[in-house]
Amino acid sequence: MATEKKSSGGSFRDKLTTVDESGKRVWIFARKPKGRWYNRRQIVAYILLAAFYIMPWIKYKGDQFMMFNILERKFIIFGTIFWPQDFHLIVLSFITMILFIILFTIIFGRLFCGWVCPQTLFMEFVFRRIEYLIEGDAPAQKRLAKQPWNFEKIWKKSLKHLIFYLIAFFTGSTFLAYIIGSDKLLMLVHEGIGNHIAGFIGLLIFSGVFYFIFAFFREQVCTIACPYGRLQGVLIDPKTLIVAYDYKRGEPRGPLNKPGTGDCVDCRACVQVCPTGIDIRNGTQLECINCTACIDACDATMDRIKKPRGLIRYDSEEGIEKGEHHLFNARTMFYSFVLTALLLFVAFLFYQRGDYETVILRARGTLYQDMGDSLSNIYNYQIVNKSRKTIKVDFKLEDLPGRINFIGNKPEVKKGEVGKGSFLVIIPKKALHKSKTPIIIGIYHNGKRVEGYETMFVGPNSLDKVNK
Repeated sequence: MATEKKSSGGSFRDKLTTVDESGKRVWIFARKPKGRWYNRRQIVAYILLAAFYIMPWIKYKGDQFMMFNILERKFIIFGTIFWPQDFHLIVLSFITMILFIILFTIIFGRLFCGWVCPQTLFMEFVFRRIEYLIEGDAPAQKRLAKQPWNFEKIWKKSLKHLIFYLIAFFTGSTFLAYIIGSDKLLMLVHEGIGNHIAGFIGLLIFSGVFYFIFAFFREQVCTIACPYGRLQGVLIDPKTLIVAYDYKRGEPRGPLNKPGTGDCVDCRACVQVCPTGIDIRNGTQLECINCTACIDACDATMDRIKKPRGLIRYDSEEGIEKGEHHLFNARTMFYSFVLTALLLFVAFLFYQRGDYETVILRARGTLYQDMGDSLSNIYNYQIVNKSRKTIKVDFKLEDLPGRINFIGNKPEVKKGEVGKGSFLVIIPKKALHKSKTPIIIGIYHNGKRVEGYETMFVGPNSLDKVNK
């Protein structure tokens, strides 16, 4: 797609932009971006960041609106509670999300990375903004990095890293609120560190990791650690929408008004604003996160030299080469079909999900009990209450004459808890004709039948002989 041209930064795409020839880290000093695309991303970013910080503190019917308690395997997604018994729904939802990302990437490339990814949101719209505020734009940051440790450098670096850590600590606390719950987080604060050592250590770990990533690791997450950047190389094709340089219009590069040159004046503004330090004119690259900073920088240059915008734009390789724009092909249609089918299946499972789940099993290792004119079996039950209120459940024998006697009280299960117990099923001998008789136990809540549970009632082998 791109012309193989030597640039001042070295040869064409033969190394990572963040590593020099000796293998040493090259620190990226990106210029402060500005423009219409940056303004749009900024609106999206601050809406998502606000949602991230606010969500753990929103209550819905007495519970957290969003929570991902991996330790207790309890998830609350948009106010709906999912317990360990709903784990298959979480797994299917996760598979659906992966397929959606695949389909989305095939059509729109790394749009997710530039607009929605938490790494980009925090790095570009929180930490870099603080850096620009304290240390200045890229040239000022470079000068500060090279100068000796004088008073100016010490107070600027110290203030920056102090603010970075405070944000990391606050963000780590928010992450912890999603995992253990905002109520437990407040309890940790009110009751003191001594009573919650494990929780406080977890908070420090979250904060430390977050601080390290955004203060030091930074764009290396996208170029080294993130598997999605490598996955895009498999998923995108010539029809995928990407941030692309129009080499047909821009090449050969050269000074303005020089005969025989294209529209690219080689100002390198696109390289200077890139948060991963690449030259988009060299074509699609692993490090590109489609953040649009180069589009804004190039458009600003085109405005100054009175050339049309769009030398760098959202387009596909096919669109640049042939002027054709086809977002859908056989592969995207297939993924769309699979995704739609999976979405419908997951929606059906969610629709069928009840407020509670009951399991009834005959007590293992027990025989029937002879009660004269009747026989009895012992059964164990387990009731998972997925609703937000205490439930009282009753069992009734439905298809045969007989009765059910609870061993202890009738089940009463509080919200989010699991109720366990046992009961006897007593059936008259004259109603039994086999040693193993299928029976149906009706499950009732507030006098209304919810479902029927089929199990087996065991009697003496003599019943089989009599039946023969």
